[in-house]
Formats: sequence, C-alpha cells, structure tokens
Amino acid sequence: MIHLKNVTKIYKQNNVVALDDVSLDIERGEFVFIVGQSGSGKSTLMKLLMHEELVTAGNIFVDNKDVVSMDRKEVPYLRRALGVIFQDYRLLEDKTVYENVAFAMQVIEAPRRIMQRSVNTVLDIVGLRDKYKHFPAQLSGGEQQRVAIARAIVNDPRIVIADEPTGNLDPETGRDIMDIFQRINEAGTTIVMATHDKNIVDRMKKRVIALENGKIVRDEMRGRYEER
Repeated sequence: MIHLKNVTKIYKQNNVVALDDVSLDIERGEFVFIVGQSGSGKSTLMKLLMHEELVTAGNIFVDNKDVVSMDRKEVPYLRRALGVIFQDYRLLEDKTVYENVAFAMQVIEAPRRIMQRSVNTVLDIVGLRDKYKHFPAQLSGGEQQRVAIARAIVNDPRIVIADEPTGNLDPETGRDIMDIFQRINEAGTTIVMATHDKNIVDRMKKRVIALENGKIVRDEMRGRYEER
C-alpha cells in the first residue's frame, strides 16, 4: 500500500535534513506506528505521503500512485482516497456533527441517499449517532476527535493517516480512540499513525517504525516505544 525508496527531504530555507535516505514498505491491512522525538521526521513523513510536502530525492508510491511525479491536478484525488486525521481535529465550527462528516462526501459529489446511510453508519462506529445535531463547541475533545475519525473513514479509504490523534486527549479518552482505530483496522483499513504516546504504542503491540534524526533506527513487528 505504501512504498518509499531512498526518500530524502531537506528544507532549503534552513538547510534541515528532515528525512535522510528512508526506505520502507507498508502492506495492505497493516497497523503501523511511526515514533520518535520531536524533530525526528515523523510529521514530514506524513506530509510527504499526502503530497503536502515534496521530496528532495527518492520515490514514494501510495496505493499504487506515484506521489513524487504526480501532477498538481491529481493531488486532490490522492487525498480523497486517504483518510487523514490530525491532532487538532480541524472541524468546521459552524457545521453540526452530521454536516462535518457529510462534508467529506459532498466533496466527491456522493448521492444524497448514500451519503445519509454512510454518515449514520460511521457515526454509529464512533459512538456519536445521538449527537449528530451538536456543533463542535458542544463536544468534548474526545468527541471532536471521534467526529474527525468519522469524517476520515466515511468515504471508505483503504489507508488512514493519523498524525498524533491522541495528543490533546487524556489517557482514558486516548484509549477509547485507539479502540476505534483497532476496529477500523480489523475491517481491513491500513493505518499509519505518528505518535509519541508510549502507553498506547506499548498496549497496542503493532508494528513500530522508529525515526531518529531523519533515519529509521528500528522497525519491529509487535514493537514497543523505546526512549533513546
């Protein structure tokens, strides 16, 4: 599902090497944690997968799409095929829970009947069907992140990319959110998650790819979060 070969990213404005000759493969249906200290290259890696940043050198393929040579007009189609979840939720404050999730389907011009069924289904998955009329300001942080997850999966993406999705949440809420990710993964969706949450990584026992100074220093199945 994801293939990186000899990927290097240098931010020219300050000559920082964010990723240094990184190669990795992530298979269909895997659940992978990307871990490392601040500045290790985690967020840069996630941005490269979404074509939010451009590589300095190397090759990236996501769901058989050549991300590096992709034309600008193709980028929106790549992003629509991905489910993306951020630490800060990025919900539309003037829209209800239902409308926030439905917005992702409106972008691809999904039929109204299918939209209604799909939105209700994912709201059931994240446990927010009873709050579909609420606005983001009426929700807790954990509930807002559940809405963000519902929005990310409503178009049934084959890959979900999550950048520190539990970073603003208390430990108990974070565990609840990870249970949702677990169910999504068990249904066949590939999940790539950047995190610095040691407890979650150690509890989940998934594949762990550790970055340090832009390089992969560890890649383990059923791995743990190790401080270096």
